[in-house]
Amino acid sequence: MVNLGKNGEIVHSKRPIALFGGGETGPDDLNLALNRVNGAVAADGGAAALIDSGRVPDAVIGDFDSLAHAYLARIPEDRLFPIREQDSTDFDKALRNIRAPLVLGVGFLGGRLDHQLAVLNTLVCHKDRPCVLLGAREVVFHAPPRISLSLTPGDTVSLFPFQRVTGRSSGLEWPIDGLVLEPDGRVGTSNRALAQVTLEVDGPGLLVMVPRDALDAVMRAFASAQTGRWPARAG
Repeated sequence: MVNLGKNGEIVHSKRPIALFGGGETGPDDLNLALNRVNGAVAADGGAAALIDSGRVPDAVIGDFDSLAHAYLARIPEDRLFPIREQDSTDFDKALRNIRAPLVLGVGFLGGRLDHQLAVLNTLVCHKDRPCVLLGAREVVFHAPPRISLSLTPGDTVSLFPFQRVTGRSSGLEWPIDGLVLEPDGRVGTSNRALAQVTLEVDGPGLLVMVPRDALDAVMRAFASAQTGRWPARAG
């Protein structure tokens, strides 16, 4: 069940929910996401794809500058949560106001590169909000302190640091033990899974990218108590 306006967040759910953006969405993305979650929230223009499919979002969060009035008129007023400031993206506005075990983001990858970079930056900034982004070829998430993934041997596992980070791994062809990963130095793209992959990182800032068909494995990993969570961002 999705509750609105509880405990200081706009959306509060005890089960994973989907968050839809107004970017590129594949033909199977909407059903794939909705079949795996408990509720559907839209970041501004992301409400259009949901409404076109016959689903009214449980909540719409954003500055409402990219959602046509024809769509707004079809959403109950008590499900609209405008945040008018222009200092953050609609993805940021939505993610920071959702409390759920996991958010599955759809419609945030692909399209303009600056938009994608802003989305990835938000994943790192809101490290206390577990979120997996669904792309055309991969899924992307911010690495928690520890995560273990059941991947297919040979799967590409790319690790990209948005800030300096160290850690350890098992099940990767090229382990990260003893390495310093940083955005202006060594990065970890195009690694490969040998079997079950376990990552432990000493601090936030590392994005993990695995094949799209590993989505269910990633969602199961986030459901594990062993995953752990980073503390909320100060301020």
